[in-house]
Order: sequence, then structure tokens, then C-alpha cells
Amino acid sequence: MSSEQSKPIGEEPSVGTGQVERPKRRRWRKALLILGGGLGAGFVALQLVPYGWHHPNPPVLQDAPWPTPQAAALARRACYSCHSNETEWPLYARIAPASWLVRWDVEHGRAKLNFSKWGSEGGDAHDAADQVETQSMPPSRYLFMHPSARLDANERNQLIEALKAMDDGSGSGGSDDNGSKGRGRGRGGSD
Repeated sequence: MSSEQSKPIGEEPSVGTGQVERPKRRRWRKALLILGGGLGAGFVALQLVPYGWHHPNPPVLQDAPWPTPQAAALARRACYSCHSNETEWPLYARIAPASWLVRWDVEHGRAKLNFSKWGSEGGDAHDAADQVETQSMPPSRYLFMHPSARLDANERNQLIEALKAMDDGSGSGGSDDNGSKGRGRGRGGSD
């Protein structure tokens, strides 16, 4: 009794385990293939959504009057991709869904502050200085993909001072230290 009973009992788990594992593996592999195929098809379908395809860079109407070349270089490095008409569109800006985020950021950035439309509807340099000072600009998701836009404390202070100088260039519409007429609140005239 012990030899007959022990043999089937001892063999059953090894035979049963091998037979049960193969169908489970096949089911998992099939499920992963279906899932991967579905995700791939979904990714391809996302590319057909037209938002984010067109990357307009309207002409520069009037560039911001940066007080120093260093401040202009800092702004171009950290701000101009979203806050000017001189956006350099990266490759991932052509692939959905990243293209949607990039396009949305540029559209909203230009609407809030556009250094390429300084004399007309460019925006408010004082508000921009506040955003840079609180470190909400440039945003961290932008810095993740563009580490060169990261500002150290000295660069941040230079940019803040330049923005304030552009804003205060003459809030009353008078002349600044260079004798040139100020732009008043960054919009091209006295407020």
C-alpha cells in the first residue's frame, strides 16, 4: 500500500505542476501580447489626432528691451521656448501625446507673456519677475527635458533684476538712466 500510494502521490505534483504551468504561461504570454498590441494600436491612433501637428512661429514684432546682453541670453535660454515667437520645436513635439503638452504650454506661455510682442501685447515683466522669484518659472516639467534652462541663484537674480528694470524702465512713461523713453509695465506705453 505504501509503495503504490506513495508513488502516485509523489509523482502527481511534478506532473501536475508541469502541466498546469505551461497553460498558465501561455495565457499570460497571450494576454501580454494582446495588451502590447492594443497599446501599440492606441499609440498609432493617437498620432492621427491633429492637435499639436502644426507648430507656428509667428514673426517677432518687437523683441523685449533687455537691459544687458547677459539678461537677454538668460531669458533666451530659460524662457523663450514658451514665451516668444522663436520657439525651437523639439522632435518629441511631433509625437502625441507629448506634442499636445508642448503645444498647450507654448500657446498658454505666449498668451501670458510674449517677449516677441513687447510693444503691443507682450505681457507684464513685473509678473514674470514674481514667477521667476518664486521659482514657478521655468516649470520643473520643462527643466526635466531642458536642463540647460535651469537657473542658479545668481542667474535667477540677474533675470529678476532685468525683468524689474524692464517693468520699471519707467512706469510713469518718463526716461530711464540711459535717457530712453520707458515702456511702462512692459506694454509699450505709460500706464
